[in-house]
Amino acid sequence: MATALQLEPAAAPFIDPDEEGALIDAIARWVDKEVRPVVMKHDHDDIWPAELVAQMCEMGLFGATIGKDYGGLGLPATTYAKIVAHIASYWMAITGIFNSHLIMAAAVERFGTEAQKRQWLPRFATGEIRGGLALTEPNAGTDLQAIRTVARREGDDYVINGSKTWISNGVQGSCFALLVKTDPKAEPRYKGMSLFIAPKGPGFTVGKQFEKLGYKSIDSAELVFEDYRLPAANLIGEREGQGFFQATGGLELGRINVAARGVGLAEGSLRLATEYAQVRETMGKPIAEHQAIQLKLGEMVTRARAARLLTMDAAQAYDRGERCDMEAGMAKYFASEAAVRNSEESLRIHGGYGYSKEYDIERYYRDSILMCIGEGTNEMQRMIIAKQWVKRNPA
Repeated sequence: MATALQLEPAAAPFIDPDEEGALIDAIARWVDKEVRPVVMKHDHDDIWPAELVAQMCEMGLFGATIGKDYGGLGLPATTYAKIVAHIASYWMAITGIFNSHLIMAAAVERFGTEAQKRQWLPRFATGEIRGGLALTEPNAGTDLQAIRTVARREGDDYVINGSKTWISNGVQGSCFALLVKTDPKAEPRYKGMSLFIAPKGPGFTVGKQFEKLGYKSIDSAELVFEDYRLPAANLIGEREGQGFFQATGGLELGRINVAARGVGLAEGSLRLATEYAQVRETMGKPIAEHQAIQLKLGEMVTRARAARLLTMDAAQAYDRGERCDMEAGMAKYFASEAAVRNSEESLRIHGGYGYSKEYDIERYYRDSILMCIGEGTNEMQRMIIAKQWVKRNPA
């Protein structure tokens, strides 16, 4: 049976409530001033938001969860989730630009050698080097142990061949946490998997960039490796066979982020519906006064609130250093489904206008469904939840 890597307990991150409030207020002002005026054009034309990315670097978002010792903000997952939820309540896609990056950084910070942390994390924190997590392959999504990308040791280097697909930041990013097989014949399969810090260079090319229904303005691409050579010093932790747990350990933070994005989409959809229902009139009164609309709003409020509470619960467990795959799975599953349902109900409340690209709600509707797929499908989340629940509650 697979057993997770054992880490030394770390001190729980802490932020003064006043400092957290000031930080979230600053993020809110930035969203109002810089994000909201450009979101519709960027989304419709699928434009990479270069100016917003530069501003996110200046605000430290690419180092949000990286420890202060390595130049990051050292934020607790709870604060990070609140920031993500607020940004996502106006434009979800841009949160993916720094989330994928921070999962890569978390793998290095949690499992890397001290030399690796000193070399890479300060440059990750400033956004000088940006990237993401390169796990998925054409034949391996949820079943990560089925990957075929192989790293072969040659002296002090590894030579890597294979491909990855649907990699966020694949075009614009410059470095990735790359999951490979260092022993393709290992049984069980996870024992032959390793995770590398992989900057772009000779032998590393970007293939197809995917056009998507939603999640615009962030690139999702194929990565191709042909005799791509990396020094052995780039093997995270400098031990082969640990990559499966290093990669999946980072997904806890990733799933909390997806849950927070779901919260943002659910709350944003509710906000749009609430505003519209109070100005749109039928039969001589605002539609918010009609019982049919009130029933929808009542369910939407409840879903959004429950999604936020589940997400905060998972983030608190992560901050305590506890294993939280069940909590993160519950939050990701519920919040993403809440995003889908709230965006659909909000679109219905908008009526025909909701189907128009002149209104924001259609973007929420398109973006929300990805939350049920990314960072592990919701079908897989339910299996994880059930297995962990039974394990924690033996007969």
